[in-house]
Amino acid sequence: MTVTELPWALDGRGLQLIRAPSLALHALGEDNATLAMELEPNLLTPYLLGEECQGLWRYRSTQITGNPLDSAWITRIAVDARTSKPLGLAGFHGRPDARGMVEIGYRIDPAFRRHGYARTALEILLDVASRQSEVHIVRATISPDNIASRNLISQYGFSEVGEQWDEEDGLETIFEVSASPEP
Repeated sequence: MTVTELPWALDGRGLQLIRAPSLALHALGEDNATLAMELEPNLLTPYLLGEECQGLWRYRSTQITGNPLDSAWITRIAVDARTSKPLGLAGFHGRPDARGMVEIGYRIDPAFRRHGYARTALEILLDVASRQSEVHIVRATISPDNIASRNLISQYGFSEVGEQWDEEDGLETIFEVSASPEP
C-alpha cells in the first residue's frame, strides 16, 4: 500500500491522522483563518489556527506548491476517533529523501497533553514509515529542553546522531531509528 492508501491510525488506539484538504491548508498558509474555518469547520481549533501553528502552515503550503508529491506525507491533523475532536498535528516533513529518511513531527494542543496522544501519534507515524519500502530511517529533531519528547522517543529506539540549528526552533538534537520493524 502507498502512503496515501494507508490508514493513518492504529486499531484500538483512538487517534487518526487526517490529511488537511489542500484548499484549507493553503488558506492557513496565507493566514486566512476565516476561509480555512469555512472550508473545514470541524477540523480546526483555536490552537491549530493560533500562533504556534501559523509558521508550520505557511511552510507546508509553500512546500506542497513546489513539491506536490510531498502532500501525501506532510503534517496531518490529529483527531480523537471517538469524539472527532481535533487534538493537534502529526506527520512527516516530506517524502523520503535519497537515503530513505523521513523526519517526523508532532504537536499536541496543551489542553490535551499528558493523555498519550503524542505517543499514539508517534506510533502511527512509525507504523506508516515501516510499511513503506522506500523508508529506511525515521528522524526526529527535538529541542534540548523538550524533555517530554526526548523521553518519549527514547522509548522507541531512537539514537542521538547529532544536532542542528533550525531558523525557527533554534538548537535541535537529531535522533534516528530504523524504519524496519524489529524481527
